[in-house]
Amino acid sequence: MNAVAKIETKPQEMVAQATPAYLLQLAVQQGADLDKLEKLMGLQERWEANEARKGFVNALTAFKSEPVTIEKRKHVEFANRSGDVTSYDHAELSDVTDAVCPLLAKHGLSHRWNVVQNDGRIAVECVLTHALGHSESVAMNAPPDASGGKNTIQQIASTVTYLQRYTLLAITGIATKGQDDDGHGTHGEDYSDWLEAIKGCASVDDLKARKAEMIDAFKGVTNVPTALTKAYNERLNELRAAK
Repeated sequence: MNAVAKIETKPQEMVAQATPAYLLQLAVQQGADLDKLEKLMGLQERWEANEARKGFVNALTAFKSEPVTIEKRKHVEFANRSGDVTSYDHAELSDVTDAVCPLLAKHGLSHRWNVVQNDGRIAVECVLTHALGHSESVAMNAPPDASGGKNTIQQIASTVTYLQRYTLLAITGIATKGQDDDGHGTHGEDYSDWLEAIKGCASVDDLKARKAEMIDAFKGVTNVPTALTKAYNERLNELRAAK
């Protein structure tokens, strides 16, 4: 007489198998109707989306544990009207991507930028995506950078590069090395492009127009940084004194 082996499934194994995909497979095998199959497919899509979101969070957490160092390699120095010398260092876009991208890839993350120009403004959205498909994004916008005698293409390119740099820093939640209020932000940001634009204003009207642009650019992200407000007031006093 041959013994018949009885295979038992442990409760925890049954729970592990009870994913929407498993239930969908059972429903197909049992000849479930189309309505039931569609509901199970919707449940599977939501389950996959939630798993992708959790994968994104875990990957970003792992990325944040990495020692990321972004050096400020570009030095800027100029004499202001008071006779003092203003100098600071800031990170260029390549400094940021060289430090960040390899570590993002290590944890299954990648980024891309969407650029849109409309009504005289340039909007840049940085999208961070995990290998499982979940994405999150940060967007900022600003007008073309007309400081320093740039031509039209250079104005657009300067603003795009600036917004690419800061949206990537924002979406990854990291800061450049050696930050302080002089360099120029309370949370690690440097605002060298805005500082140069303020410095390049030749009249009070131009300066006020720049202030309106700053307020608009930082709206919804943060207040206008203290360093920029200070630079604005200093330049305003210089222009008024020169009259």
